[in-house]
Amino acid sequence: MRMRTLGQSGLFVSELCLGTMTFGGSEDMWGQIGRLDQSEADALVKTALDSGINFIDTANIYAGGQSEKILGKSLKNLGVARDDVVIATKVMGPMGDGPNARGTSRGHILSQCKASLGRLGLDHIDLYQIHGFDPATPITETLEALDTLVRDGHVRYIGLSNWAAWQVVKATGIAEARRLAPILSLQAYYTIVGRDLEREIVPMLRSEKIGLMVWSPLAGGYLSGKYDGDGTAADGRRTTFDFPPVDRARGGPLIEAMRVIAKVNGCSVAQVALAWLLHQDIVTSVIVGAKRVDQLSDNIDATQVRLDADDLTRLDELSRLPAEYPGWMLERQGSYRA
Repeated sequence: MRMRTLGQSGLFVSELCLGTMTFGGSEDMWGQIGRLDQSEADALVKTALDSGINFIDTANIYAGGQSEKILGKSLKNLGVARDDVVIATKVMGPMGDGPNARGTSRGHILSQCKASLGRLGLDHIDLYQIHGFDPATPITETLEALDTLVRDGHVRYIGLSNWAAWQVVKATGIAEARRLAPILSLQAYYTIVGRDLEREIVPMLRSEKIGLMVWSPLAGGYLSGKYDGDGTAADGRRTTFDFPPVDRARGGPLIEAMRVIAKVNGCSVAQVALAWLLHQDIVTSVIVGAKRVDQLSDNIDATQVRLDADDLTRLDELSRLPAEYPGWMLERQGSYRA
């Protein structure tokens, strides 16, 4: 398991991150994603740690806080030393019925950080992330609240999730101008069948030296190997929770090519999808979630898959984005100065 620094920091995180969205769901959307109880979660956390993963991601909204509770109990049950793990959680989603029980206002951030620490049973959060962009709260208010948490020692680093490139750059500029805690990372959707962030977000990340954490690297199970190109399968999460959206017309030929590459390399289709991400130099860590230990172990084994130049070229040809303005114009005019 390789370690990489997260953004412009001295914090080392594993190239795979254990996602805990499957912990604690019930008769709701979270139950469609996963309903793992404490013993099942303990087994996954142990498998991840034993493989060399030191990075674990959760969120206050996952299963209404149950994911954080179960994760905190797992760390205690397994006797995990605090300094041996990097714990990331997130804030923004509704945690109550009132208008102030959601969003990224100062009040909601400060109260939810305290609540997350209680559920996790920790004295600090390593990476505290804003789960999405809140159009109702000024960015400055959000960043100043996060800075307060860092200065008070409740949070070590801050990150964002699901923000547009212009929003991240604006926040970065505000943080620098006001000497607030810097933005270390962005958690975003990225997969070989969904490369949209390469248009604006990836160039921004390179420019600002912000780390990338990838969520849903298997496109909600679409790249797990159990689906045909049109998205049909006998079972699987997408039969009840079809998210994130996938261009199946482009996905079909890609899956067939991945099956050939998987056979040649003696691995699974899912491992090819994960290995492709791990070959992208912009990626810091790929979040992998699972319902069973064998699923997680299969994902972990993707770190041993080495795609050759021909594999990468073939996959790129089938999955690359069509050219759009202003990208093709920037490339053309930029060549004058190369």
